[in-house]
Amino acid sequence: MIEGLLQPQHLLLILAVAVIFFGPKKLPELGQGLGKGIRSFRDSMKAVTEEPHKSEPTPSSPASDRK
Repeated sequence: MIEGLLQPQHLLLILAVAVIFFGPKKLPELGQGLGKGIRSFRDSMKAVTEEPHKSEPTPSSPASDRK
């Protein structure tokens, strides 16, 4: 079912529909916006996976609470 999903003919058809729908002048802007969104998502996912220990509160010792 998924094997023949994105054949070259399908990709060309999708590109042709996009050019007709958005126009050739708008496509680079859309691609740039999509690229920035994907890059931002990847950066935020990387930040979450690299720094999980910083978001967790540090347990306080019982001796410091007695002041």
